[in-house]
Amino acid sequence: MVLSTVLFGLMAVCIRLASKQLHAFEIAFFRNFFGFVFTLPLLYKHGFGILKTNKLSLYFMRCVIGIVSMLAGFWAIVHLPLAQAIALSYSTPLFVTIGAVLVLGEVVRARRWTAVIVGFLGVIVLMHPGSGSFTMGSLVALLAAVMSASVAISIKFLSRTEKPDAIVIYTTMIWVPLSLLPALMYWTIPTGITWLWIVLSGGLGTTAHLCWTRALKLGDASMLTPISFLQVLVVGAFGYFLFDEQVDRYTFLGAAIIFGSNVYIARREAKLARRAVTDPDINPETQQR
Repeated sequence: MVLSTVLFGLMAVCIRLASKQLHAFEIAFFRNFFGFVFTLPLLYKHGFGILKTNKLSLYFMRCVIGIVSMLAGFWAIVHLPLAQAIALSYSTPLFVTIGAVLVLGEVVRARRWTAVIVGFLGVIVLMHPGSGSFTMGSLVALLAAVMSASVAISIKFLSRTEKPDAIVIYTTMIWVPLSLLPALMYWTIPTGITWLWIVLSGGLGTTAHLCWTRALKLGDASMLTPISFLQVLVVGAFGYFLFDEQVDRYTFLGAAIIFGSNVYIARREAKLARRAVTDPDINPETQQR
């Protein structure tokens, strides 16, 4: 998870560097194209049999939602201070909790709802609407978080039957043509060192995604969630040294509130999951054992 977090942070830095020449939508296409290239070793390892699925329509729906999230997220990374753009993306678990209730029918009780409300207060602090520094870019970053939450809900469905590597391969493969269409509206041939940044964005993004799926398979999400917040520190440091960006008190305080809310939600979900396995009042099936 540490490696995944650092790699995702470095990908955001590469996106910002590439934006000196390319539009965010074109960067998204190249990130997906080279990301798919970096998945080819997985396809070679598993063979084409890994692509066998009866969930192709769900894959496509997940990718359509995901490409909206990616385009909005890349646009925010290009137009907002890096630390603020990444910190706003951490509101995704708040929307996942709401989506789990509306779509998956999960039961969320008072303490987790309180954590969600506190998290949204952190979002308001981070965006500080009404101030001179509030921009529409903050709303675009929030849109990316909402769409990312929708993606997370769809992955919960897919992961019940699909292998993690298959999800990564299918996702990057479908994203290539989907991201090409908006990229063509702003097409510019990359030159010079920009090629390095877009190739790295693809490689770093795919590798980070693979590390992330492995981490969630090997460890408890409640333990891993705090580690992922390291990304804010990584992009904040690069934003300061490369782009002369300052992390203001609103970004720091809002990010800290969102972070605390996410950690509580993750730990609460893990505790309830363990109780569901051992407590016959929650899981009647355990009475038979």
